[in-house]
Amino acid sequence: MSTFRRRNSSFFRSFRDSELDHEDFCMDRGATAAAQNRWHFECAWEVANKVGGIYTVIKSKAPVSMEEMGEQFALIGPYNEACVHTEVELLEPHHHVMKQVLEEFRIHGIKVYFGRWLIDGYPKVILFDIGSAAWKLDEFKHEFWEKTNIGIPLHDSESNDALILGNLTAWFVASFRNKLEGKPYVLIHCHEWLAGVALILLRLRKVDVATVFTTHATLLGRYLCAGNSDFYNNLDKFLLDKEAGDRQIYHRYCMERSAAHTSHVFTTVSEITGMEAEHLLKRKPDVITPNGLNVKKFSAIHEFQNLHAIYKEKIHDFVKGHFYGHYDFDLDKTLYIFSAGRYEFSNKGADLFIESLARLNHFLKTAGSEMTVIAFLIFPARTNNFNVDSLRGQAISKQLRDTVSQVQSAIGKRIFEKALRGEIPTGEGILIQEDIVKLKRCIFGANRNTLPPICTHNVVDDHKDPILNTLRNCHMFNNRHDRVKVIFHPEFLNSTNPLFGLDYEEFVRGCHLGVFPSYYEPWGYTPAECTVLGIPSMTSNLSGFGCFMKEHVADPKSYGIYIIDRLNQGPDDSAQQLAQYMFDFTCLSRRQRIIQRNRTERLSELLDWKNLGVYYRKARSMALLRAYPNDFSEASFMEKKVLYPKPASEPPSPSHSRCSTPAVSDDDEAKPVKFDDEDNPTDDEDLEPEADQKV
Repeated sequence: MSTFRRRNSSFFRSFRDSELDHEDFCMDRGATAAAQNRWHFECAWEVANKVGGIYTVIKSKAPVSMEEMGEQFALIGPYNEACVHTEVELLEPHHHVMKQVLEEFRIHGIKVYFGRWLIDGYPKVILFDIGSAAWKLDEFKHEFWEKTNIGIPLHDSESNDALILGNLTAWFVASFRNKLEGKPYVLIHCHEWLAGVALILLRLRKVDVATVFTTHATLLGRYLCAGNSDFYNNLDKFLLDKEAGDRQIYHRYCMERSAAHTSHVFTTVSEITGMEAEHLLKRKPDVITPNGLNVKKFSAIHEFQNLHAIYKEKIHDFVKGHFYGHYDFDLDKTLYIFSAGRYEFSNKGADLFIESLARLNHFLKTAGSEMTVIAFLIFPARTNNFNVDSLRGQAISKQLRDTVSQVQSAIGKRIFEKALRGEIPTGEGILIQEDIVKLKRCIFGANRNTLPPICTHNVVDDHKDPILNTLRNCHMFNNRHDRVKVIFHPEFLNSTNPLFGLDYEEFVRGCHLGVFPSYYEPWGYTPAECTVLGIPSMTSNLSGFGCFMKEHVADPKSYGIYIIDRLNQGPDDSAQQLAQYMFDFTCLSRRQRIIQRNRTERLSELLDWKNLGVYYRKARSMALLRAYPNDFSEASFMEKKVLYPKPASEPPSPSHSRCSTPAVSDDDEAKPVKFDDEDNPTDDEDLEPEADQKV
């Protein structure tokens, strides 16, 4: 009998139910929390304030938090006028205790704003104007020194702001807690050291609240990796106080470490960051809280495949212009791969990516492959403007396209006229000399004596730019005989971009593969976004995303998640592994790539906050248990191991390589495994006919 797996399996239901007893945490928009007099505040510098990646975490998680806590949930952060004007609806609070507390602040001259964040979930926000409390900075510093022996330098404005926000948040939470009637249960969750001061002060002042502290990346870890130290092999060897002191961040390090140790529950976003925190902050995380995304599923499975085909055509248009005069490769046999993120050359793995591209180029030429790989590096850097040659290429391509369109229209009219007269159209009467002259002018104008540029912009101090220097050292100049072409785009993508005309999400959908072999990546939103968009990706086992997939997916490679080992082998071996993975990907047939994208998109549900929110609920539950041991039970922390199974069908792999699925026994061979309905692309389900033509 054939074996089939259906999408409506109970995996995701068991995933949610395995982490927590669902009955204890009803998604009832706060009805249960209100009945228990339970309140939850979440404090972060990025609340309605777009300054970093935590902004994405807070914003995307808000709908799930509101589903659980409703009006018992609020976010606390600094007031940023520019962001508030576009993202927050300022209101007056309805709850009488909230009104009293905000009035108390205003009486003392502190500007505080209450409103609703204009995002999915519509959560309440309390925003403090840091500047209005600057006159109390000396008082705050004195108390902090007296109670913690942590001194903050006068010139460190970031730490000063963190101290002010922490004091105002602690003041607000304590006052709110004391004004509530009955026996309230208040929990404050702080993200990163910038918000952690509030947590330290609440514990020192013995305020009766539960506390959770989350670090998304350790402060010292970022500095050590930026210094090109052999970070992971020396985690247990660093002299922490000395390293922090040498980098003039000792006071910040002390604030972060104090927050981690004084919280009831300490969490990090990944296992790899948990290992880092255990060595650098000297506390093992109680809970790992992976980052999720708001996944919007299509009503029909094949829709994301159609979008891939649509946006790939737009990338085709850019490539035709960029490589004018050297456009001698077949776009039907061309793969688009990319890497993107903050310009942290080593931390984001850009060095390993370029080295692997050079090796891939050698592999393809040696194998005599007909495939062409165009690699995009999207890392924002300082530039003067667009490269003139890049803009000229797009202009030449547009001119030729317009000319051909005019000639095409004229030829159509002539054919119609002749056919209407009953004449059989012939070549000489259809394509006249005037048309040929127009086409020749465009073709001759497209000739070039130089190679296509490897960068779309004029980079400031390009002789010092690490990406450009590495490309030069690897002799990657977009020569005709190269099977791997490179394009460095030192600017984030948006729809107003004159070269691509695509938003980042649209660009990702049009590519075939994302490559993110990071050395230091506490989580990794870029490969997660690829997964949600149905695009295979390559990441490393030093990224939180890679660790998460390795733990929760039985065979990640079968689902289009390739994990490079950067922990147990040297850079040369890692580059070789990455190059081999990319070469294997180029050997996949078009049908195999379609199947793999279907599988990759299937994993998107695993990254949905509706499923990953259970980890944050677990952290809050554990904090309440430790703060109020007589009022909460421990039954809700019974965990089960959940593993996303292997696909029922054979994983897509090149014909020349061995299948990654373990060998089957004689009993298994008696039960042949077929493609299930999702893996098998058919016209009426996974792929529409037009999308199957050129994918």
